[in-house]
Amino acid sequence: MDKHISVPFSGNTAASLQAGDYVYLTGTIYTARDAAHKRMYEAWEKKEKLPLEMENNIIYYMGPSPARPGRPIGSAGPTTASRMDKYAPVLLDMGLKGMIGKGKRSGAVKEAVVRNGAVYFAAIGGAGALLSRAIISSEVIAYDDLGTEAIRKLEVKDFPVIVVMDAKGNDLYETAIREYHQETCLF
Repeated sequence: MDKHISVPFSGNTAASLQAGDYVYLTGTIYTARDAAHKRMYEAWEKKEKLPLEMENNIIYYMGPSPARPGRPIGSAGPTTASRMDKYAPVLLDMGLKGMIGKGKRSGAVKEAVVRNGAVYFAAIGGAGALLSRAIISSEVIAYDDLGTEAIRKLEVKDFPVIVVMDAKGNDLYETAIREYHQETCLF
């Protein structure tokens, strides 16, 4: 089912999403990859303030390419989400409601998604140039020294994603494989 939602969003919105839903996000999301996650985790360990509020927000695992003239950002495709699995449960426990990336997640992330009523979205890998068209503005808000891995605040309009893991723990990567095997099994 296609859904258009505003971000950031609450637990009620997260609970309404089901694995397999096509979602178009409009509003504010943040980018962070490996190095930024490591810094945020270290800040959390030291009980320091993080550079962004996690409550109800969404983090997109993306490091953009340089922007062409007249554009707010360059190619903006997702990176492999499992690289953030070590850090994601802590951020989810702090109130993060959504993550956008590509690929499977660990059992610990799945448990944290369910425990916190969050969701994991997939963006289409290899479609970074197309995805960048849904980004209205981009502003570095933290860790500028990390270059493309700095934390950015993005304003998006109808940013296309698919719910891969919903708040109940349904995982499209698992269910799609089972359905495929059932449909193709000849015996």
